[in-house]
Amino acid sequence: MNQIQTNVLCEAVGPQSGLSLRIKQIVLVAVGILVLAVAAKLKVPMYPVPITMTTFAVLTIGAAYGPFLGLTTVLGYLIIGALGFDIFASSSADLNGLEYMMGATGGYLVGYVLATLTLGALARRGWDRSWVWMAAAMLIGNLVIYIPGLYWLGLSFGWDQPILAWGLTPFLIGDALKLGLAAILFPTVWALVGKARA
Repeated sequence: MNQIQTNVLCEAVGPQSGLSLRIKQIVLVAVGILVLAVAAKLKVPMYPVPITMTTFAVLTIGAAYGPFLGLTTVLGYLIIGALGFDIFASSSADLNGLEYMMGATGGYLVGYVLATLTLGALARRGWDRSWVWMAAAMLIGNLVIYIPGLYWLGLSFGWDQPILAWGLTPFLIGDALKLGLAAILFPTVWALVGKARA
């Protein structure tokens, strides 16, 4: 899967050029920001912690939109959050904006940006066409989110604290489920796109 693909999923459907393409891209960015905001607040009951769908939304938007449009979408989401809108998973009316973003979850927000670029680049190479490669892409994307997230926690609270217990291990089961969902979803959608074009 090293061949550079000419398109990612959102480029395979709808207008391909001109003003119609620009309108499609604007709509996709707006919809993506809305999906991220809703996913952040959506909590699925799970042990040991509820699953939020933010990482799933970030990674799948990166894969479906590609690196440029995906990055634009995630940066738009972060800018709206920085302005004080309550659109992050643990933000609230009292804790939001830059104060929230510089808190414990700041490293994960940095990871969102990096992971979006990573998934977009891997999708360009066709990793989203196969469930095995898409699962691998999701695993890499999760690592790209966790590394700055855990590093930020360590810098913020000290490396003598249970950083992994706070910021990694409670979320692994949920991440595995989301990985499996994306690994099934993307190749299935690509197969449907191929049949629609046949």
